[in-house]
Amino acid sequence: MTAFAAPLSPALQAHLERALARLEPVLAALSQPLDAAQLALLQRLLVVSDFAADTLLRQPALLSTLLSKACPPIERPLLDPAQPAEWPVLLRRYRTAASTRLIWRDIAGLDRVEDTLAGATALAETCLGLALAVLEAEFAQRHGLVRAEDGSVQRLVVFGLGKLGGGELNFSSDIDLVYAYPQAGESDGPRALAAEEYFARLGQRLARLLDDTTVDGFSHRVDLRLRPFGSAGRVALSFAGMDLYFQREGRDWERYAWLKARAVAGDIDAGETWLATLRPFVYRRYLDFTALDGLREMKAAINAEVARKGMGEDIKRGPGGIREIEFLAQSLQLIRGGREPALRERRLMPALAALVANGQIAAVTGQQLLDAYRHLRVLENRLQMLRDAQTHRFPEDALDRERIAIGLDHAGWDALLAAWQPVRDLVNGEFAALLAPRRGQAAPDALTSYWRGLPEGGDAQVLEQAGFVDAQGADQALREFAASHGVVSLSDQARARLDRVLPALLQAAAATAQADAALKRVLGLLQAIARRTSYLALLDEQPSALSRLVNVFSRSALLAERLVAYPLLLDELLDTRVGGPIPPPAAVSAACAAALQIDDPEGALRALNETRLALSFRMALAFHDGRQDAIACTGQLAQLADAVVDVVYRMALAEVEHAHGVIAGGRFAIIGYGSLGGNELGFGSDLDLVFLHDQPAGCEGSDGKRPLDAGRYYARLAQKVMSLLGAVTAGGRLYDTDVRLRPDGGKGALVSSLASYTEYQRERAWTWEHQALVRARPVAGDASLMADFSAVRAATLGRERDRAALVEDVVKMRGRMRAELDRSDAARLDLKQGAGGVVDLEFLLQAGVLALASTHPGLLESASSRVLIDALGQAGWFAPGTVVALHQAHATLLDSGLACTLDRRPRLAVRNEAIDDAVQLIVQAGQQVGVVFDAAPDVAG
Repeated sequence: MTAFAAPLSPALQAHLERALARLEPVLAALSQPLDAAQLALLQRLLVVSDFAADTLLRQPALLSTLLSKACPPIERPLLDPAQPAEWPVLLRRYRTAASTRLIWRDIAGLDRVEDTLAGATALAETCLGLALAVLEAEFAQRHGLVRAEDGSVQRLVVFGLGKLGGGELNFSSDIDLVYAYPQAGESDGPRALAAEEYFARLGQRLARLLDDTTVDGFSHRVDLRLRPFGSAGRVALSFAGMDLYFQREGRDWERYAWLKARAVAGDIDAGETWLATLRPFVYRRYLDFTALDGLREMKAAINAEVARKGMGEDIKRGPGGIREIEFLAQSLQLIRGGREPALRERRLMPALAALVANGQIAAVTGQQLLDAYRHLRVLENRLQMLRDAQTHRFPEDALDRERIAIGLDHAGWDALLAAWQPVRDLVNGEFAALLAPRRGQAAPDALTSYWRGLPEGGDAQVLEQAGFVDAQGADQALREFAASHGVVSLSDQARARLDRVLPALLQAAAATAQADAALKRVLGLLQAIARRTSYLALLDEQPSALSRLVNVFSRSALLAERLVAYPLLLDELLDTRVGGPIPPPAAVSAACAAALQIDDPEGALRALNETRLALSFRMALAFHDGRQDAIACTGQLAQLADAVVDVVYRMALAEVEHAHGVIAGGRFAIIGYGSLGGNELGFGSDLDLVFLHDQPAGCEGSDGKRPLDAGRYYARLAQKVMSLLGAVTAGGRLYDTDVRLRPDGGKGALVSSLASYTEYQRERAWTWEHQALVRARPVAGDASLMADFSAVRAATLGRERDRAALVEDVVKMRGRMRAELDRSDAARLDLKQGAGGVVDLEFLLQAGVLALASTHPGLLESASSRVLIDALGQAGWFAPGTVVALHQAHATLLDSGLACTLDRRPRLAVRNEAIDDAVQLIVQAGQQVGVVFDAAPDVAG
């Protein structure tokens, strides 16, 4: 038997040989050697899945099970109630073994895609059931059973939504869960809890038991965000609370979500009984074409995400992807399901068959969509089987692409794409036909008449004529807004203002290039501020403010999102000071430090976040309006981050000292790397941080009631800093952090001693780590330790180096980065990673610093690109004309990148004269100093 239908490339053959060599001990332990057919299957498994290979190495006995006749199910683990520490291990080993069996049966042709999806679903339900059973027993022992007023025992109900609810879970999917319980009550044990807290704790423990990543991996990723009120809602609600939510708050997208809902664990009978009562919310009694409005909104949001993240080849969310088949079927189900019970089907494939039988889809089209769905789900599973990753995007790596293609019996990657493209075109064509929009022009006063006729009157055609693409969706959103409690309950004066403001907003939005997006964002804001009549009055009295609002909303998705999420920022938009200069660094630091005066830790963190939001918003507006360039803006954002990190450090230090005391003579510092260290922070950028500590010789630890040795003390302090930076408040989180640039990367200690850090930089650091050190600077902490770090940095960067070896290292590392990260194509430049882009410039500057710092110590005084360009010019690395050119190129790329970020677009810029000139200037500068990266594309024309 031959394992593959097409010959393997040398790279794939080498990969296969290495994988077989790794499994040699497993093969040697078999009772008899593999025959040809078995070896062919094993080879196919090793091409298709690294995850399966790793599982066999960890569980060698599994191979015998896979090789046995019919490849029987994996035996379920027995979770001993007395051994809770073993539960995560047993669940994860079971899940990985059972998942590997699914891969084996797939590649062996024993299962169809339907069987694989059902198997993945059953596996998730089994793990859920096992985990919940032992946790329920633990809770019963500790807290008793929850009893309602009538004495009946109440149990947790676990609803599965999405593909889990539909019984079609993909190989490495997360599981969407919602927790509920039938009735309120209280537990009857020694440590009684109210039902709400009891089941919330139980649900959280269940999620952690399945979701937490350990040395054995994870069991199942758990997503609880589809519960009522999302992440802000209670973890578990009573059925009465669920009813109240859907009566008052339920939205169109939730109809799509709950269409698939199914009770999958806990009190399943009670859950299914309650779901029957939810049916009128999901399926209306009449022909409900408003379901298409919700669909348009969801699809518009997905399209925006796809465009923003460059996800055109995402087989789930991209054009012609799995999501479009699901939406098409679900929308038709929702339209007619209230009158046609046969259409109330949770599973996608049976739903398509039901729609064909009901005459809603032509038989030929239904079969084509069913075949397309199977094709895409097979491909989705294979993408995820490779490394057990929750991905829906084609890999970038050529070897990975070949493995996917060969594993599916294609001749190669091009053949796979050729088979996929017709499927994509078919699905996208059918979906587009369902939602085809039109547009035109409306009379100037028509929008006023239209608005004042809502919610009962009004004609959506007016919006279509005004220029809104999705006129029906806009009409529905405006009707809902007009009928909302916030609008209906306005005073006569406030309503009169709204009646003047809203048509003007509609007219202004219609005149923009993104009318539908602007309207959606404006309505979201108006919902948030409808009762704050002062804002309505300002928009009514100051047309310039109204114009600014629409201008911002139409051009910047990021600013619009922040305004809608945090209406307090409207003060910044409308404040007369917003057109003035940004506060200087000292004022920024003082504004952030004011949070330290608040006694309540949560209140202090919330105040700090609100200050950060307001200041960063003002900086964004200044750039958006052209009042300052990107270099100034990114520098201000870095200064703001400095101030925030300093305040968070002081908050964290106070907490740690309160709990564990002080280490006499001990020192701690936070070092900023990357864009923070280089004073070029973008909007939404994470912070690259490295933590250092130092303490006197012979130090035994802290002096508090719960003393810690120095290593644990400063690790606790660093963890607290990261926790505070990432804590979610009413103003969102402060910053995401990345600590992988520390010595030895993810394998190294979170906090390095000054001595070990110095030794690492002197003896073991790679050239690229010294490059990273060029863009590093102290941000917060003990002043003397920050000074010592700067001295270590100077000594490290200032050593003499062999220039030829240095250039070779720099060029080699740049080539590796570009191969992995560059997303450029013929029409667009990856502003950061593309040839002649920002990182090329940074590497060029870093090479200059490392080459010349031993004789030009002035190069070590700053980590910012702007200053380094000048310093390297003074040191003779660049000619005077090159310095001017590089400043121009740097500014061009930074401005373009920041503009992309403000509109939530990937930093892929359409090539134009300015971009092409910047690229050529950077490439030429490298050629002049002998640092030549991969050739930039020809942009001379």
